[in-house]
Amino acid sequence: MIGLTSSTRIFAWCEPTDMRKGFEGLSAMVRNTMKRDPLDGSLFLFVNRRRTHAKLLHFDGSGLCVLAKRLERGRFVALWNLAKQDTIWLSKAELELFLHGSHLVARFQLAPEPMNEKDLAVRSSM
Repeated sequence: MIGLTSSTRIFAWCEPTDMRKGFEGLSAMVRNTMKRDPLDGSLFLFVNRRRTHAKLLHFDGSGLCVLAKRLERGRFVALWNLAKQDTIWLSKAELELFLHGSHLVARFQLAPEPMNEKDLAVRSSM
């Protein structure tokens, strides 16, 4: 798999996606529908309506990568039935569970959201 670190942001699109989409189609979805930059190093997850196929879009610094997985048994979790918004954040562990076909993903938060610069700022007390 892609060399993910704990700081890699992972976003899942919570609507069924046409798996015929490739680099341009998925990156256009990220830009226009998810309102994110596909070249920022984040990983973007998409799943088809039947929940048998998933694709990951990732920019590794030199180009876009599309990885695909087809489950031979079972189905991926239907994120659109569980999420209250159209895009959700996943941790690396949640992505791994999702790709293995676990139905725990998106039912409850398994990890805290990553901290940002604002969270880490030192507050001065005056």
